[in-house]
Amino acid sequence: MRSSTSPSASSSRSHSRRSLLLGGLGAALGIALPLGGNARAAAAPPVLVGDQKARKVLLLDSTKTNWDPAADPSVVQWSFTPDGDSRYADLQPASSFTYVSEAKARTSGGSTLVLVTASYGFAAVVEYPTGERRWAGLVAGSGPGDDLNPHSIELLPDGNVAVACSNGNAVRVYAASQGPTATDYFTTPLTTAHGVHWDSGANVLWAVGGSKLAAYTVAGTPAQPVLAEKTSLSVQLPTSDGHDVGAVAGSSDLLWVSTGSALYQYSKSARTFTPYGSTACGRGPWGGVKAVSNSGGTVLFTKPDGDLSPNWLTRYVRDASGTASPYALADGGIYKARWWQP
Repeated sequence: MRSSTSPSASSSRSHSRRSLLLGGLGAALGIALPLGGNARAAAAPPVLVGDQKARKVLLLDSTKTNWDPAADPSVVQWSFTPDGDSRYADLQPASSFTYVSEAKARTSGGSTLVLVTASYGFAAVVEYPTGERRWAGLVAGSGPGDDLNPHSIELLPDGNVAVACSNGNAVRVYAASQGPTATDYFTTPLTTAHGVHWDSGANVLWAVGGSKLAAYTVAGTPAQPVLAEKTSLSVQLPTSDGHDVGAVAGSSDLLWVSTGSALYQYSKSARTFTPYGSTACGRGPWGGVKAVSNSGGTVLFTKPDGDLSPNWLTRYVRDASGTASPYALADGGIYKARWWQP
């Protein structure tokens, strides 16, 4: 059974946004740092969602607030699961694809790719929209299980793949450029590594975990990759339990960084972390944000509801403005969601 469905044409919906300068940093940089708001911007992209309950990655129509694939299949513009797919059978997805922990879109050589990890070892670079296997591997010690817990994934310029392993306390780089089943990798330690992001401007891989935002240069060869920490760029986090890291869209200087108790925008030039607001839309502090991304001024994030099992899941993808209704996935169990930004 093939894992992908054909994408449907996406319609447009405006998204709330309001802009403000975050303190002296925003003023100094001359950048309006968005928090969301009331005006709706046209032609918003779809939303890429990891649904742990359904064991699928879903690309969902952002023009509809209520996502109910059973009642309205048109909300799903594309989907992926390795379950029952012969192209991924060697990875034992019935076990390894437990708890989708990452889904993000990238482009390479004219192709659109979806990067996916799951906690029990599954990691893949999936061609969109065919679902073909560009690369996939089992990121585990001795077999499917959460002994390493691949938590995020990133595509490197040479076609190799970086994976953050939270239980493994490491970042691995796989020689994915060598073929769809390549297994060679290099490992560097990072306590409770949770997020990875390639920064083409700085030419470094950012990785976040524990109390550190680490920067690495990629060395070696595509067949034998090596990561070397660039200590002149690595920094300590203001708060512990680093979780997500990614680009602030529209800025060459800022990174999103989330921790167990806060959400920040990190300025690479100023080497400063600016808290992104003191409350999450009236729902308490910005701690525990699992994924965050912005499209223009519209910021989406996921954060556990607290009443689902497992307790890290949510039914919602929220707009940071607090004035727009959150996206709600019927009978869903979302961990991360991001704007579709290949």
